[in-house]
Amino acid sequence: MAHRLGRAQVINADASQVYRDLAILSARPDKAEMDGVPHRLFGHIDGAEACNAARWAADARRALARAWEDDEVPILVGGTGLYLRTLLFGIAPVPEIDPAVRVEVRAMAVADAHAALAVRDPAAAARLAPADTTRVARALEVVRSTGRTLADWQQAREGGIADDVDLAPLVLLPPRDWLRERCDTRLIQMFERGAVAEVEALLARALDPDLPVMRAIGVPQIAAFLAGELSQGEALERAQAATRQYAKRQYTWFRHQPPPEWPRHQESLSVDSINQLATLLHDKLLTG
Repeated sequence: MAHRLGRAQVINADASQVYRDLAILSARPDKAEMDGVPHRLFGHIDGAEACNAARWAADARRALARAWEDDEVPILVGGTGLYLRTLLFGIAPVPEIDPAVRVEVRAMAVADAHAALAVRDPAAAARLAPADTTRVARALEVVRSTGRTLADWQQAREGGIADDVDLAPLVLLPPRDWLRERCDTRLIQMFERGAVAEVEALLARALDPDLPVMRAIGVPQIAAFLAGELSQGEALERAQAATRQYAKRQYTWFRHQPPPEWPRHQESLSVDSINQLATLLHDKLLTG
């Protein structure tokens, strides 16, 4: 793609590929794949640190500035929609949550938290799945701690760059059957190419189990295998299932969440299709 586009820099927007410890399990591009093209924000954060959308967006703004200073085209790639949305459209200025409120909410059963949310923020409760532990807890702790709903805070987003840059967006939506098969095949390849050793090295660091790097898909499953709780085949199957579930949520997010005017490309991702996409992006950049 870089050859078709001329001078370009690739900037990572994948929440797992930022971690130095997850080259294999995050499917990070290897040296051969990155040869001749500057790649930014790949493996630049130690797993002992937690990366979030705000931190990544700040890093991405610096990477974009560097590309523009080099008179090269920055290409943001990756599947973490929240990261991209934060960079482009800003982040809600939610204050720090009262620690006591957070502890109380996170200790609640998800059904109880959802019921409490229905009282304090009925719109959020209606929008969120009752079993969505993370989002239900987040919505409830925000309204309890700040007195304002999360949606209210999100209306006051700040810091986005979308109005200050020329975008050439393209959302890839490959056929679901192809995607599921690719997910399964990729996990097999990861196990064959050293994913178990990668997790073993990560576990040897004795990091906080709540860190994002420790919860990345594949890490808990392989950790269970290394602890003797699962066979390697069972760990592989569970990692494949988790990947398919994530891909399903990711697919749905990119289908519905980006602005409706962003084009969606739904062809299979063969080599010919990749070349077509490169040409399409090249044409978009030329026409502005």
